[in-house]
Amino acid sequence: MINRKKNTDKTPVKQGAEAVILEPNKIGASTPYDFEAKNLTAYGGLLPVATMLERLGFQQLVEETLTVKRLTRAMSMYQFVLAMVLAAYVGFSRLYHLRFVAREPMLTGILQVLRLPPQCTFWRFLASLHLGVAAQLLKVQQRMRERVWEAAHVELKAVTLDTDTTVHTLFGNQMGGRKGYNPKNKGKKSYQPILTFLAETREYISGELHNGDRPTGPEIGRHLKRVFEALPAEVETILARADSGFYCGDAVTAYAGRGVQFIISARKTARLVEELKRLPGSPLRVPMPTGSASLIISRKAGEKRVGSSPCATKRRPSRQRRTSRSSTSCSTRPSTPTASSSPT
Repeated sequence: MINRKKNTDKTPVKQGAEAVILEPNKIGASTPYDFEAKNLTAYGGLLPVATMLERLGFQQLVEETLTVKRLTRAMSMYQFVLAMVLAAYVGFSRLYHLRFVAREPMLTGILQVLRLPPQCTFWRFLASLHLGVAAQLLKVQQRMRERVWEAAHVELKAVTLDTDTTVHTLFGNQMGGRKGYNPKNKGKKSYQPILTFLAETREYISGELHNGDRPTGPEIGRHLKRVFEALPAEVETILARADSGFYCGDAVTAYAGRGVQFIISARKTARLVEELKRLPGSPLRVPMPTGSASLIISRKAGEKRVGSSPCATKRRPSRQRRTSRSSTSCSTRPSTPTASSSPT
């Protein structure tokens, strides 16, 4: 059968070349890649780190402290942990990045494998760990810190602890996500992990993953107790700093119970200023004349409150109704009606 349409249609004319794309193509997960440069050298950083971990007894400490019931086939439990530690040292922040060095001779030589397993194998290994492994990893970190300080002759008798929370924005419906303080992505859910660092050496001491709500007093107290337990034994004097998010009675009790000299910033409220005025020798104690009352301005409420005057609960007058009076004292209302007052 003759296809008349095939023989009668005109052949389309070849079009010209497409315009030059000004913007570069985005690199995604499906972008092909190839490695043509040299491999990592022995002095690129991995070999000294692996040698240091071997001399500090890192493998024995991990195998004695961590309890993993899952039987791994691709690599042993220590090889999984060591691979993630070395990847973090190289600069990889995700397990997905390990595919770029899956056949790196230096890395595979340290781990004693032919090639690294895929990303899904690492995720299955992490999913098999129970919640108690997190506390065990902190013990490993504490023991390694003591060994490093001893090997490097670090003798810190006084240390400074900086405790703060950070914001980890979530882009989904993860469990524990809350809408809270998030200056960069306002309105999005986030986590607020509690972290404590050592100011002198910038070491991570302790921390915990927290939901998006503000940490409560008991949670702050428990965190500070774990921080004190993680410090080396040779530390004698402890200084601490924290922001207003940790201003609570539990934090003060934890610091005072350990004999810590601490500084905690507090929000300026009317009650706080009133209590500070009652302290002996306080610069806020200003003698007031008889019949007048002190003035306290609360930043949070935006109200003008007066000490013991009956009008202490009056709100600050609006700008439209505000008069030109410069006096800030509030006098009591007379008990007898005056001539200008109308009887009710």
